Amino acid sequence: MFKELKLTNVGPAPSMTLEFGQRLNLITGDNGLGKSFLLDIAWWSMTRKWPSEINPKLTVGKKVQPQRKGESSISFSFSGKVKEVSYESTYQRREEAWTGNAGRPANPGLVLYAMTDGSFAVWDPSRNYWQTRNGIDVQERRPAYVFAPDEVWHGLKAEDGTVLCNGLVQDWATWQKEKGAAFRHLVKVLKVLSPSDKEELQPGDLTRISLDEARDIPTIRMPYGQDVPVVHASSGIRRIIALAYFLVWAWEEHRKAADLLQEDPTHQVVFLIDEVESHLHPSWQRSIIPALLSVMEQLTRRPDVQLITATHSPLIMASVEPVFDPSQDAWFDLDLEQGEVKLRQRPFTRQGDASSWLTSEAFDLESARSKEAEVALTQASEALSDDSFDAQDAKALDAKLREVLSDTDPFWMRWRFVAEKKGWL
Repeated sequence: MFKELKLTNVGPAPSMTLEFGQRLNLITGDNGLGKSFLLDIAWWSMTRKWPSEINPKLTVGKKVQPQRKGESSISFSFSGKVKEVSYESTYQRREEAWTGNAGRPANPGLVLYAMTDGSFAVWDPSRNYWQTRNGIDVQERRPAYVFAPDEVWHGLKAEDGTVLCNGLVQDWATWQKEKGAAFRHLVKVLKVLSPSDKEELQPGDLTRISLDEARDIPTIRMPYGQDVPVVHASSGIRRIIALAYFLVWAWEEHRKAADLLQEDPTHQVVFLIDEVESHLHPSWQRSIIPALLSVMEQLTRRPDVQLITATHSPLIMASVEPVFDPSQDAWFDLDLEQGEVKLRQRPFTRQGDASSWLTSEAFDLESARSKEAEVALTQASEALSDDSFDAQDAKALDAKLREVLSDTDPFWMRWRFVAEKKGWL
């Protein structure tokens, strides 16, 4: 499990320190303040390769190159297979490389990374860990499996043409025909990731979608009874089924590799997800984090899962209120203050609903209303305490409030009472 990350002269702030919870970690903050950047560094810290360094097709997951003057360093610690590991890497500007201790790095367990654009990355302790050859540690195995968005669906190949992964479409169809453990796991994971019992994701029958398409295409059985080919599903459903496939594929391949090595599968899983709410309807946003915390239980009996996710969604924050445990969870918030980025670990205080989260320290909005309603309410609040406010202006303001507020808005009662008392209306 990832323990601590400390950055000096790297990224948008002179220094940042995160002490991660062992289970759930939430990162909030405005666009451009470093949420994705922190996830990229977390991935690199555990695997020592940037995602786009392995797969140049990616437009995300680029190597972090410090722009600040002075020595730049990344320090981190995590619990490895055998012991807890602490490490520091410094940036060598002439070499444009991050350097550190020589030799074999520690084994962090299974590391999964779901990026914002639909890219995925997997570091597998059985398939990607270093080898010992002639008494020397060498990294002859692949450093990780990194999928561009299209490769998640249609397969990943090495430069020499070796097929590394068949992709969601072919694997799903094969698993469904075989009716083996992989398909049973996929069905279970889809069920866990469904937004509700009434909208349960279920595989439909395999189908053909074109006279020229020779593949059998998996389908999703919709609540209205129709089987929709996965390649034609909505963005939200594609996001969820890609997550489900990614989890099942990564675990199945790890389990098979561990069997070949005559080793036990790892029970440590670190799951990094950027913008977990991407493309998801609010009903899904309310359920996705609790579902992801429990999904590995469908795959292994000994799950020790750490989830680190960035989010812009107040519904995501509201959804974790029943499950957030300060003894094993953490919330980090990025803010821009007087031109400087500040990272804080904030105490998690329940807000009760999503609109209250909008006005909390996580999102820093003055209200949960539209910008126009916010301006009108500010003007009305000032008018209520101004004895010299003109009745004609008050009528114009009343008309504006009617345009931007609902009939049941609680501000109406106060406004009407005071306005009538002052003789404005």
